[in-house]
Amino acid sequence: MSQSSLNMPGSTDAAALEAMRTRLQKRRKVTNAIALTMSLAAMAFGLLWLVWILYTTLRLGIGGLSVELFTQSTPPPNTDGGGLANAIVGSLMLVVIATFVGTPIGIMAGVYLAEYGQKGWLASITRFINDILLSAPSIVVGLFVYALVVAKMGHFSGWAGVISLALLQIPIVIRTTENMLKLVPNALREAAFALGTPKWKMVLSITLKASVAGIVTGVLLAIARIAGETAPLLFTALSNQFFTLDMNQPVANLPVTIFKFAMSPFAQWQSLAWAGVFLITLGVLGLNILARTIFSKK
Repeated sequence: MSQSSLNMPGSTDAAALEAMRTRLQKRRKVTNAIALTMSLAAMAFGLLWLVWILYTTLRLGIGGLSVELFTQSTPPPNTDGGGLANAIVGSLMLVVIATFVGTPIGIMAGVYLAEYGQKGWLASITRFINDILLSAPSIVVGLFVYALVVAKMGHFSGWAGVISLALLQIPIVIRTTENMLKLVPNALREAAFALGTPKWKMVLSITLKASVAGIVTGVLLAIARIAGETAPLLFTALSNQFFTLDMNQPVANLPVTIFKFAMSPFAQWQSLAWAGVFLITLGVLGLNILARTIFSKK
């Protein structure tokens, strides 16, 4: 028997193994191509609607911009002129006050969850409730504040709107603060404790300082979230056709004004609604850019 005939079974096995490897490689390439194509198609589908929304907002919103938009209050139905000055100022008041109310509460709760209550029963309950609030529809928060505040007071008010927006903002700040503090290495905490630093001072001087960029980013994103909320304000602050700084009365705001004007049959109101949409979009875009800029620098 020749040497070539002795090696024939081994050669056959090697050829079969190589053929199998080739088939598997082709199958992987086909699978990868299909997955990549579907991913790109999904990305293109999402970007198509995003670009369409932005284009429509720019096309119709810029046309409604004028000096009167920032200097005059909302006009009566079916009249020329008018602006959104009362709604712009009202939205700024509601968002700013809600941020001053919700941000300290959210940061302190996040510090407790990350630094003091990692394994306690209270921390577990707090995280569970915070997760529920994060996923709760904003209209549920609005109905809750309506039953708790508006129904008791007997009228709509700016303070009720502040409470509803703060309740929407607090869970976002809590989650962001806790996650950012957990990213701080434990070696920094241990070094501070080794030097005899009290825990409260360690939290203020080390962990919060190290995670301030992430926390600020979370606060800015929370502001962007509440800036365009309509449902909770419909049940709390409602709206006001006139300019007012009295938070004990209904306060005009951009989201509710846009909702009311966009649903109307009057061309002037619809033009003002698109201008309001453009302003909110521009503000949210600016906050997101600012948040990313702060986070990238830190």
